[in-house]
Amino acid sequence: MNSLGIDKPAGRTRVVVAMSGGVDSSVTAALLHAQGFDVVGITLQLYDHGMALAKKGACCAGQDIYDARQVSERLGIPHYVLDYESRFRESVIDDFADSYLRGETPIPCVNCNQTVKFRDLLATARDLGADCLATGHYVQRKMGPDGAELHRAVDPKRDQSYFLFATTQEQLDFLRFPLGGMEKNRVREEAERFGLVVADKPDSQDICFVPQGSYAEVVQKLRPGAADPGDIVHVDGRVMGRHEGIIHYTIGQRRGLGVGGEREPLFVVRLEPETRRVVVGPKAALARDRVILRDVNWLGGAPLTAEGRRCEVKLRSVSAPAAATLYPLPDGGAEVVLDDAQFGVSPGQAAVCYEGSRVLGGGWIAAAESRLAA
Repeated sequence: MNSLGIDKPAGRTRVVVAMSGGVDSSVTAALLHAQGFDVVGITLQLYDHGMALAKKGACCAGQDIYDARQVSERLGIPHYVLDYESRFRESVIDDFADSYLRGETPIPCVNCNQTVKFRDLLATARDLGADCLATGHYVQRKMGPDGAELHRAVDPKRDQSYFLFATTQEQLDFLRFPLGGMEKNRVREEAERFGLVVADKPDSQDICFVPQGSYAEVVQKLRPGAADPGDIVHVDGRVMGRHEGIIHYTIGQRRGLGVGGEREPLFVVRLEPETRRVVVGPKAALARDRVILRDVNWLGGAPLTAEGRRCEVKLRSVSAPAAATLYPLPDGGAEVVLDDAQFGVSPGQAAVCYEGSRVLGGGWIAAAESRLAA
């Protein structure tokens, strides 16, 4: 059994590495190559190359494709660039725009992992005769009594498990995450040791296809009319002002509302796309302790039962885990009942369930409510 848990000598084990051109995936390829694996690098061109060239620091942009090629040449491994632009547009960009129109706050990086990377790229890796697909994600894959499990990364500041909740058990069996047990500073040290040109390259901060973080601008371009104006309404029914499109707002938002005059700070409580209303109110109006999930992906072994499963739930990527009980729903979804109410729960985000460091699974937030209000 080699270091990737495959019953073959390293030299006869083919590993496809998803290379974005950043330091993480580059070090992943270098480490596996140094261990003697048969490494093949693949970089995905995900959107218009002309636009990509103008935007450095975004994954899979023109400069990043060039960097991935340079790293591959340095290591002496084959490298291929695959045009996934149409798949990316259909599976990620269009859904991103439509989510905003529905009054949701989408997470396109999860969609990208769920579809383009871990579905389409994984299939391509199999076509190339690979024994596994390796990525530079900071997450751990551990073997448990019932097979492969998904766990948080050792480095809590870099942990990406929230964004990988939709990884299926079949995909997890084929995936490997060599950096999950490392801290970021060590990864950069390894990049310097291998002499990689990306050793000092900054990490990507933006969503790759959103220039300068202007989400509304992208949505408006893709969906003309998305920025139609409407009323800003208090939860008590008072019209407090006007807005220039619900795509500029997200649940829990406090700054930039353009309304005031209240004794308590105002927050966006909900978005009503049908009437183009932005509903605001005090923080107490944001409290939610019951969350309904759709499209649940379960990695927790035994199926959920009516008795429920105790767990901790992250309702946003940056939020602290909250104690909860998870119950199955007849339609394949799930209900999260929180011990304590949480604030700023937004449809379109993910609810990811943990048991210790293990990812039990998760789903997309379809609705949230307060049991006291109900």
